[in-house]
Amino acid sequence: MRNVIVTGASRGLGLEISRTIAAAGYRVLAIARAPTDELKEAARVLVGSGGAIEFRTCDLSDPPQISPLVRSLRADFGPFYGLVNNAGAGTHGVLGNMRDLDIEGLIRLNVLSPILLTKYVTRSMMIERGGRIVNIASVVGFTGYSGLSVYGATKASLIGFTRSLAREIGQLGITVNAIAPGFIDTAMTEELNQSQREQIMRRSALRRMADAIDVARSVEFLLGEAGRNITGTVLTVDAGNTA
Repeated sequence: MRNVIVTGASRGLGLEISRTIAAAGYRVLAIARAPTDELKEAARVLVGSGGAIEFRTCDLSDPPQISPLVRSLRADFGPFYGLVNNAGAGTHGVLGNMRDLDIEGLIRLNVLSPILLTKYVTRSMMIERGGRIVNIASVVGFTGYSGLSVYGATKASLIGFTRSLAREIGQLGITVNAIAPGFIDTAMTEELNQSQREQIMRRSALRRMADAIDVARSVEFLLGEAGRNITGTVLTVDAGNTA
């Protein structure tokens, strides 16, 4: 069974990604600070189905925890096939009013942690001469959004990281792609009021918001055989909001 690490797997988009790719036959190594009842239930219903979800706790905002986590996962489950860098925070705030510590925390969790995790995971992938990395970015990384300047900066960083790393390790058979979701119904969009949601839907070519399952199925596609020759790309999943 192929091992795929998914960060931020306990809720929202990460939970949907974990459910979807585990149902496709992967062993999901689900990483979060703590398990949720929803994640436990998702793991339970998969027993005997061909896929699996295995939970491991880690606070990715604390970078020194990352290397020991990867060593432990490698020892317990073997080589890594995939890595989905999904964990992140979307703190909303006007830059001039944000605390320095909040800015630093966003950059540490959204940029530094996925880069470090990818560094250690790719060492295993290099030995196997193959693997798939999917970074969850955001349309805010290239369109901008008022009140999300720091968040947008972190997601733009992930896009640049994706494109450069794809060239760096492509010769080893490892693909690196990003998915840029639009505004979808998760805990990170709870701050949007109904008027803002309606405005987003009016701007969208399909006149609706994308769902978490749409992003999860895109991850499944990039992990699968159909995605073997796709690398260095950013797949936008936003119901045509940025079309």
